[in-house]
Amino acid sequence: MNVSDLVAIDVHTHAEITADGRTSLSDELEQAKQQYFRSTNAHALTIPELADYYRQRQMGAVVFTVDAETATGHPPIPNEEIAALAAEHPDVLIPFASLDPAKGKAAVNRARRLVTDNGIRGFKFHPSLQGFFPDDRMAYGLYEAIQELGVPALFHTGQTGIGAGVRGGAGVRLKYSNPLFLDDVAADFPDLTIILAHPSFPWQDEALAIATHKPNVYIDLSGWSPKYFPPQLVRYANTLLRHKVLFGSDFPAITPDRWLADFDRLDIKPEVRPLILKDNAARLLGLIS
Repeated sequence: MNVSDLVAIDVHTHAEITADGRTSLSDELEQAKQQYFRSTNAHALTIPELADYYRQRQMGAVVFTVDAETATGHPPIPNEEIAALAAEHPDVLIPFASLDPAKGKAAVNRARRLVTDNGIRGFKFHPSLQGFFPDDRMAYGLYEAIQELGVPALFHTGQTGIGAGVRGGAGVRLKYSNPLFLDDVAADFPDLTIILAHPSFPWQDEALAIATHKPNVYIDLSGWSPKYFPPQLVRYANTLLRHKVLFGSDFPAITPDRWLADFDRLDIKPEVRPLILKDNAARLLGLIS
């Protein structure tokens, strides 16, 4: 990937459908998510289509699925498949994997293989969907392996559209995604790069506190249109966290076109915009020194 050719790097996109029609979520959860975001699955793309979509926009994209099989019973899109397809489009795609911490040592061993054998560049966790507190010692062996491998871990934080409006929230519990539960992780694994995904409603201040206190914690801005960002998030992005905030769309729930159009109208300093859109992510992902 030639970073100089890119106008932006989207650190948060989802592989939601395979060429043979397998999906990352059950029909119930997918429909709830679409209703929450007032979208359809019209933007759901196969990974080669996703590569073309971002190539046309001169953007790089981090792509991943979510392995929540233990909690949901729904098998994820295989990480190896995502890695193999992303390897065919290295000019625009950066593959992350997702592992279920409940799978214990098997997940740890697989994490090592995914990085060393399959070219995975990071890992995605969704505590609410996977049903675990991020500071649960059950997950510490997996974090230790990811830290040793030198790749980042990205955690969903805040409310989720998955299960929203469904009876009982489809069993998805929001408490697991309070970013404060990642403070212990950041302290216990100081060399593990942690990305707090999304404006962390209703815990935005907690996310800002952790990111300013722990050098290894970053924030991505995916899942929300920038016009809805809390004012304190904009203020910190312009100042104390200007080198630790990352562009992410949450595609296909939100398109990068919509996100960037609203970001253009956000009160962000001119010198900070390129940091958020590309430079911070390029350094974090090891694309530039």
